[in-house]
This record gives sequence, C-alpha cells and structure tokens, in this order.
Amino acid sequence: MIKPTISVIIPAHNEEAYISNCLHALFASSLPAAGAPIEVLVIANGCADATVAKAQSVTVPDGWVSTVIDLKEGSKIGALNEGDRRASGAIRVYLDADVTLARDLISQLYEALRADQPRYASGTVVLERAESVISRLYGRFWTTLPFLQEGVPGFGIFAMNASGRARWGDWPVVIADDMFARLNFAPNERIGVAATYRWPLVEGFRNLVRVRRRQNAGVKEIAERYPALLRQEDVVRPGALGVLRRALRKPLGFVAYAAVALAVKSPLFRDKARDNWTRGR
Repeated sequence: MIKPTISVIIPAHNEEAYISNCLHALFASSLPAAGAPIEVLVIANGCADATVAKAQSVTVPDGWVSTVIDLKEGSKIGALNEGDRRASGAIRVYLDADVTLARDLISQLYEALRADQPRYASGTVVLERAESVISRLYGRFWTTLPFLQEGVPGFGIFAMNASGRARWGDWPVVIADDMFARLNFAPNERIGVAATYRWPLVEGFRNLVRVRRRQNAGVKEIAERYPALLRQEDVVRPGALGVLRRALRKPLGFVAYAAVALAVKSPLFRDKARDNWTRGR
C-alpha cells in the first residue's frame, strides 16, 4: 500500500450531531496531485453518544483510508497525541469535528505545505448561520476584527508539514491548542489559503460568555507558560479608533460583542461546573 502523504486527525467528543457532515464534506474534497491516499483518523474521546457509530457508518470513497479510534478518556489533547502516534502522513491536518470543508481546501493546504521548510496553513473561515440572534450579532462584529481579517487564526482547522510538526513532541496540556500550534510558526511561515471552511459559533449569551472566558484563559496560559511564543504574534489589536469604526459599521454587533466581553468579567455568569467545556454544548 502507498504511504499516505496527508493525515487528517479529527478529535471528537460527543459530536454525533456533527461528525457525519464533517466526514461527508471531507470525503467530497478534491484529491491533491500527490497520488497517495489520504488517511483520516477520527479520535473519539470520552463519548457518551453515537459519535463512534456515526463515524463508522460514513462510506469511505476511493482515495481515502479512514480509521475510527474510541478512547475512554475525554481529552482533546489526548486525542491529538493519539492521532499523531497513529498518523503516517508527512502533512498533518487537525480538524474539529463540527467543521465542514469546501471542496478545494485539502488540495490547497497540500500545495501550501509541500515546501521542505517549516510551514503552517489554514483556510478562510465562514461562520455558520447561528439560530440565536445574539450569536448572529456577535459573529458579525467578531469577524471584522484583525485576528480574522489579517492573520491566519487556524481555529477549526490548521495544518503543517513534517518539518513544522517536528518543532515539538507531544502536545502539551493547554487550553488553546490551536494558538500553541500557530505561534510555533513565524508570521512568514503561516499561509492562509482562499478555500473556505464553515465553523459554528455556540448558541446563546451564556454559552458565548463561557467560550469567551475559556479563550481568554487559553491566551493567558500561553503567555504564562510559553512567553517566547508571543513574539510570533503578528496581529495588532484595533485600538479605540479601530473599534469605533467597526462599531459604527455594525452597531448592534458591537453591542452584542461588548455585552459578552463585560459579562466575561462578571461573577454572575461564572459556571464553575462548565468552565472546562470548550463549546458550551
């Protein structure tokens, strides 16, 4: 059997509502010109639902090899490490189970990562339409921020070549694994490709607050444990004038975004039982 050039690692914790759509979109991707099959590793971890059964039921087309691994412990970092131990492709794609890819994204990531020098790449995010008004308004303002407009944020999906992945060993136990990966690469080593992927915001005010609080904690943790990585950050905060301009263009979105930001600092919205829950669902 020809060794895969690309391995796609999908950590999945209780993702029965999303995993089928994720895999169907992935398997519909245009195949790169490499000629080797693409390896897909679904790393179910701590699932108490039908994630494993649904992942196993998706038909795998020619040109793909898929394996579903069922880990008892619920840990995204554990799933990432297990995926890397089992993966054989030189290019690693790390994909969240609630993301759906456009047809050309995998092939564009492959082209971006063919270099021998360390490279990191991701696609162009498109937010899924949220059901709740507050999440839609929040998303409209959030997507105007420099982090999304100017950088290569990589949340939902990011990829790297073998020389890039060799920069660290096992994944450390951190909240913001995507930030840790991104900042292991200099700005000129990070490549954003045009192909899109669809990513869902959490629904409702309290869930937005939970996720925003966790994001803030993830940034703080990286700053405290890996301060040298912050020198790789290339996105500048918009400043008061930049925020004002965005607020004037999307006033309702700004109100929603500001309300969530203020609530993050309030003890009234703290839910210690769910502070470690990434998506709020």
